[in-house]
Amino acid sequence: MEYKDYYEILGVKKDATQSEIKSAYRKLAKKYHPDVNKTPEASAKFKDINEAFEVLNDKEKRQRYDSLGSNWQNGANFTPPPGFENINFDFGGGFSHGGASYAGFDDLGGFSDFFNTIFGGFASSGAQSRRANSRAGSFYEDLGAAYTKKTAPKAEKLDLNITQDLFVSAKDIFSQKPVSVKVSSMEKCPKCSGVGSVCYECGGSGVVVQSKQLSVKLPPEVKEGQKIRLKGEGQTSSQGRRGDLYLVIRFKDKEYEINGTDLTKTIEVTPAEAVIGGNKEISTLHGNINIKIPPKTSCGAKLRLKELGLPKKGGGYGNLNVKISLALPKELSDKEIELYKKLREIENSK
Repeated sequence: MEYKDYYEILGVKKDATQSEIKSAYRKLAKKYHPDVNKTPEASAKFKDINEAFEVLNDKEKRQRYDSLGSNWQNGANFTPPPGFENINFDFGGGFSHGGASYAGFDDLGGFSDFFNTIFGGFASSGAQSRRANSRAGSFYEDLGAAYTKKTAPKAEKLDLNITQDLFVSAKDIFSQKPVSVKVSSMEKCPKCSGVGSVCYECGGSGVVVQSKQLSVKLPPEVKEGQKIRLKGEGQTSSQGRRGDLYLVIRFKDKEYEINGTDLTKTIEVTPAEAVIGGNKEISTLHGNINIKIPPKTSCGAKLRLKELGLPKKGGGYGNLNVKISLALPKELSDKEIELYKKLREIENSK
């Protein structure tokens, strides 16, 4: 799940006052309201703006969000915090998610998974919801839009599973040794049991970041996008129930392109080597070897080297494809340049 930077969405600084936040929100809401702005991206933008205001316009929710923000950065994978089902939280800000919602916003898909993870499981009292509804309604009357109250859906059962990417290289797969992976998740603060407030352990957020290092054995012939399940390595609920960890395999290698058990490696040769041919030493996962560049080899040509790829399930190895790329020497002497000029003259005379 992607972390959402609510300050960036509203275009305000992290130390912005409530007045500055409300002013920025009003301007953006007027600009991107679907009744006014018919562009395809307006609805999604309007949804983000409302969600950001819901958090930053409320003192307690903003404090909780700021505590999370010190541990998570925009674009990073975010793991939900478990065990908050018994905590009461004040939803007194702009749009009430716990007590009532509004057609103009719910029709856009409601709050994001990120928002619901941090705030969606918290209950708000009837009085708090009515105050939130009053404030939200007054603002939208200023915008000239009509809204209909709807009953908010019940909070979904907490998911204790964690899913994150595991980046592996050809060398990781070739070695067949366990790969080290760091797993971070948000857990209910053990010091205050998730209450937050003045707790020094969690800074008042009610949650803490828990990290652990695991060793993962990669299966033979592992594929891009394949999921590896580690039972019981997910999050822990307040009742002690544990979820699972799902690692999604992502190939990340600067030297090799991975395709099953076959690899592709690009090497550079000079124009002279491509035309005349010759021997060239290259590095492989199996060690350094000498290969023969055939005469008149074109740029982009591939040379297949058998059994120099990744391990196969039944034994043996895949192939290594060597892709030829032409590259001029970094420095050319005057004599070499003259020879290239003569070569061009010969080519032009044909």
